[in-house]
Amino acid sequence: MPASGIIARAIAAAIIVVAAPVGGSAQPTLKIFDAHLHYNQEPNRISTIIRSPTPTIRSTACSTFFGADERYHPKPGSLGVDELMGALVRTAVRQDAGTPYRTRDDVQNWSTDPAIYDLIEAEYKRGYFRGVGEFHIYGNAAQAPLVKRVVDFAAGRNLYLLAHCDEAALLILLAHNRSAKIIWAHTGFSTPTGRVRELLETYPELMGELSYRGGISEGGGKLAAEWRELFARHSDRFLLGSDTWINERWFGYDTIMQTYRGWLAQLPEDQAKRIAYGNAERLFGGKVE
Repeated sequence: MPASGIIARAIAAAIIVVAAPVGGSAQPTLKIFDAHLHYNQEPNRISTIIRSPTPTIRSTACSTFFGADERYHPKPGSLGVDELMGALVRTAVRQDAGTPYRTRDDVQNWSTDPAIYDLIEAEYKRGYFRGVGEFHIYGNAAQAPLVKRVVDFAAGRNLYLLAHCDEAALLILLAHNRSAKIIWAHTGFSTPTGRVRELLETYPELMGELSYRGGISEGGGKLAAEWRELFARHSDRFLLGSDTWINERWFGYDTIMQTYRGWLAQLPEDQAKRIAYGNAERLFGGKVE
């Protein structure tokens, strides 16, 4: 989610997206695990989009909402998941990440606010979160003692950290704790592919999430040669996401997923399945139906 965006309340975990393949291909439909999804504060608009006859969303995994405010935190099975998603998405698994934000100001200030650590502890005690994030951090701000404390908290509980950060901050986060499991939101946006490869090969627990990631495909949707090579080497290290950080992203949800499916279809089947949903199954311990 771009740092300039307002805080989006998230659907904690994922939606499995199933749709007709691009171009009417005879390929079997490929499931996609959406690993970076936000639920904004206008559920009626989202509900309308999801219940329309044309979306790509079709079951099976969605979990509870989260937020620092109880108003945005309905319990499983209550108003929220069941009513918002209707028949198209049902509650199935919980692979959640808890945001360290209470208000939009926390995007900039969370790393120096001691109350944020208390918030993370309280959210973790709910018993179903599998990670912390999305959070934003840049450069030397990642050196803050509170940031290290959060990294240690996550590492000690086998939680994933969904970090929207530049490379400088990423390296600091990784240095805070050798056991830290970090999902790099957007995989650096435009970090050179060769450098992404170096980071993946240096840090075995690092995963890359591909929403807003530039350069994967070229004109006409052709998969870029450097990304084809990277996926051939490290198809077990990437996740897909929509990053619906504003409601307008929901209107383009079908296009986002069709774009993913377009270049996934150009990969060997085993690589495509890992990136689309297999890696998420491995990370979160669930099984996509």
